[in-house]
Amino acid sequence: RSNRSKADQDPAQWLPPAAEAHCRYAAEWVATKLRWSLTADEAEVTALREVAAGCPDQTVTYEPAV
Repeated sequence: RSNRSKADQDPAQWLPPAAEAHCRYAAEWVATKLRWSLTADEAEVTALREVAAGCPDQTVTYEPAV
């Protein structure tokens, strides 16, 4: 059900219903963007910054795609 509700929406349009999942979701989203050198629009970046502000202990780790 959660996958259907988020469909192709980015974090500016959808976040997991459970607030405790926001930090991990945002970190994984950013890691995927970095890994694949994907762009983000202004609304997406703003939403991710807002989530990240509440995640002082969350770290983003990724390996660049080859």
